[in-house]
Amino acid sequence: MPAPAGSRDDKVTEAILLVGGKGTRLRPLTVNTPKPMVPAAGVPFLTHQLARARAAGVEHIVLATSYLAEVFEPYFGDGSALGLHLEYVTEEEPLGTGGAIRNVASRLRSGPDEPVLIFNGDILTGLDIEALVATHRSSGADVSLHLTRVEDPRAFGLVPTDADGRVLAFLEKPQTPEEIVTDQINAGAYVFRRSVIDTIPVGRPVSVERETFPDLLSSGAHLQGMVDSTYWLDLGTPQAFVRGSADLVMGRAPSPAVQGRCGDRLVLPTATVAPDAKLTGGTVIGANAVIAEGARIDGSAVLDGAIVEEGAVVTASLIGAGARIGARTVLSDVVIGDGAVVGPDNELRDGARVWCGAVLPASSVRFSSDK
Repeated sequence: MPAPAGSRDDKVTEAILLVGGKGTRLRPLTVNTPKPMVPAAGVPFLTHQLARARAAGVEHIVLATSYLAEVFEPYFGDGSALGLHLEYVTEEEPLGTGGAIRNVASRLRSGPDEPVLIFNGDILTGLDIEALVATHRSSGADVSLHLTRVEDPRAFGLVPTDADGRVLAFLEKPQTPEEIVTDQINAGAYVFRRSVIDTIPVGRPVSVERETFPDLLSSGAHLQGMVDSTYWLDLGTPQAFVRGSADLVMGRAPSPAVQGRCGDRLVLPTATVAPDAKLTGGTVIGANAVIAEGARIDGSAVLDGAIVEEGAVVTASLIGAGARIGARTVLSDVVIGDGAVVGPDNELRDGARVWCGAVLPASSVRFSSDK
């Protein structure tokens, strides 16, 4: 039954944040850094998620960590700097999304019927968290899901709902036009009734998308969908991550953690940028980075301590921490790993990736459109 007005279910005060993924698609960015800690708009991406949860009234967050788990706590500590109480639980073996949720359940403080917010650590979204909680409360659902609409849903799991928003099915990645029965997809944020979390099997891998949700539905549980199509981006690829960072800088994606006013560029205070360098399209220049004379950087992220030499042109790319980009080199839609060196007069395009610490000599790579 829906909770009466004025009850604790009017808001959600605690959450589980799933940050255990290896970020394989983002390599080499994630060789030394877990995906949620890769900087977006000048701070680790996780900071934006924590800040948005806090703004919605969340006070206690349990981070379900696995890959490079030791990185999180030294940076965020107990969360007090963000007005939060953070706890960390590390999986010894990968448990999947459902298994990770169950693995941290003992740290939750909510009563059996109270709501717990759960969200994935690689989604940038403008979701109205409070509206999702209100939908959960008013519908009396066991689990409520944030759904978003996409033009091409073939890469996602479809979630059709009835006229009242109740979930009818979970359909994995349709392959034919006949299978595309809706443009609604699972957007990676949920509100669980606390007692439902305890029904997830313990000590083995469980996919919340492929096992938990379908099993709940088949057992007669009430799963509610709320469509919120404001801003949503899966940051699983380098191209998406760079775009998400730029959208944060320009204010297209909302976040209380963006430093200063939104605009065409974000330069951290300890960076050095030549007066005639041109920074556009939501470009971020990290701490202690150096941008030399005549460089042009558009819609890109230059991480801490990186150097972009004179006349280099960088577009829609990510330059790893401590990397060096040589004079007159042209980069477009590429990722340069931490500490890599791309010598002068090179040209890399179209998804090229340079591994951490690699060295490309001057004029060793040129791009040609000739077939």
